[in-house]
Amino acid sequence: MKRRIVLLGALLSAGSLLTTACTPPGQASGSPNESLIIYSNSVSDGRGDWLKKEAAAAGFKLDFVDLGGGDVMNRLTAEKNNPVADVTFGLNNVYFEKLKAQNVLEPYSPAWAGEVDGSLGDQTGKQFWPIVSEPIMLVYNKAAYATPAAAPQDWTDLWTKDQFKGKYEVQTSLGGATTQMVLAGILGRYADPSGELGVSAEGWNQVKAYFANGNRAVKGEDLYSRMKKSQVDAGQMWLAGKASREKQYGIQTEAAKPSIGVPFAVQQVGLVKGTKKAETAKKFIDWFGSADVQAKWSKQFFTAPVNSKAAAAADAQAIEQTAEFKKQDIDWTLVGKNIDKWVEKIELEYLKG
Repeated sequence: MKRRIVLLGALLSAGSLLTTACTPPGQASGSPNESLIIYSNSVSDGRGDWLKKEAAAAGFKLDFVDLGGGDVMNRLTAEKNNPVADVTFGLNNVYFEKLKAQNVLEPYSPAWAGEVDGSLGDQTGKQFWPIVSEPIMLVYNKAAYATPAAAPQDWTDLWTKDQFKGKYEVQTSLGGATTQMVLAGILGRYADPSGELGVSAEGWNQVKAYFANGNRAVKGEDLYSRMKKSQVDAGQMWLAGKASREKQYGIQTEAAKPSIGVPFAVQQVGLVKGTKKAETAKKFIDWFGSADVQAKWSKQFFTAPVNSKAAAAADAQAIEQTAEFKKQDIDWTLVGKNIDKWVEKIELEYLKG
């Protein structure tokens, strides 16, 4: 009898260990000693490491899931009935509107809500809030062109002028937020309610030519590495990425400033619905979006914060350079409704082979 009790106890103990091991991170008890799980497309280039260190000093333990913007959105949506993440940040309005529609986010007004322009975030449900505004640009290697006038002045130059064909990078993985913003900037010029997926036939011809005449990205190799080796001369980039990569690769680049403007990504932060660590997650959001932290983030990573109180202590050059770009007029409702289908069409029709 005693041996049966011992065996039963051992089996129950093993079962308990198995249950604990199989419990998703987001389903933990919510103890203050547990890490917050954060899904983001904005923790590369050392940002995640810096944020972990700064957050630790403020009493937070962070674990990141680093994915492209579209992939973050898809994962959050897939997990909405059994959430793993506690907080998500870095995605733009289009993605956050989709998350809101899918009932993935929990309404929360952070302590700094009155310090930002609410129209840049969720105007009706208070489910996501803006932190950074950033232009999405066409950059080129200055060394590749004798004068600025000889360089591409707009995206359309790349596939309509022979001197640029084959010398600009195009992405083959379309799940990233930056890539999808570029596509929105191109296709948005050809909006047509009667066209396929809201785009005219001319618009689809332009995108087809964009991919057909581009130099496909190499997996694991950065655009700036390829520009330094003269494999390509131009490609897509965001402002903070331009600044960090120029230092990393030792090359000078310039951004085209099309008369039509460029897409702007306004990065957002939101609380994931169903998190077991809601109070800690809210405190983190209060801390992360605060003027002090956003000013430090700006100085470290060359960003333009939308927190009005952060501007005075932020990187003045980042704010000035952001202001140099005209904001392209894009129908974001059209983009939000169709971006997934646009990506699917491009992958099936223009990227095969």
